[in-house]
Amino acid sequence: MAEIATFGAGCFWGVEATFQRVPGVIDTAVGYSGGDMPNPTYKDVCTDETGHAEVVQVTFDPAKVSYEQLLDIFWQAHDPTQVNRQGPDFGTQYRTAIFFHSPEQEAAAKKSRAALDASGKFKRPIATEIAQASTFYPAEEYHQKYLQKRGVASCHF
Repeated sequence: MAEIATFGAGCFWGVEATFQRVPGVIDTAVGYSGGDMPNPTYKDVCTDETGHAEVVQVTFDPAKVSYEQLLDIFWQAHDPTQVNRQGPDFGTQYRTAIFFHSPEQEAAAKKSRAALDASGKFKRPIATEIAQASTFYPAEEYHQKYLQKRGVASCHF
């Protein structure tokens, strides 16, 4: 049975493209989560006033890829020490976040974050928020599979 994972790691286009390439990932969708405004638009979220993060919702087959493997990919896909920014993008909508869907995901995310923090890989502490998944609002259609539609592999600088 498929499961859902939700990650915020900056601009959702590149994060989505990263997860699309993972064997065992069934589907991805970009959108907004973690805020308090119902049905936000991209324009709303960009005001930095809705509380939402740009996120990727990953539907995956746990028999082919584990949640822990997805966490490893998440950590590698961005700088988890940056607060409310990734690269040139800044604001709370670009924060690093894991929105868990079960107690098992919460425990795995916290264990993974603690191990990465203890590893010494980063000079600064991990800033990643770990929070209960709330309503996922899909982004506008033109944002879905954005890089794939344009034949671009990533948007990293």
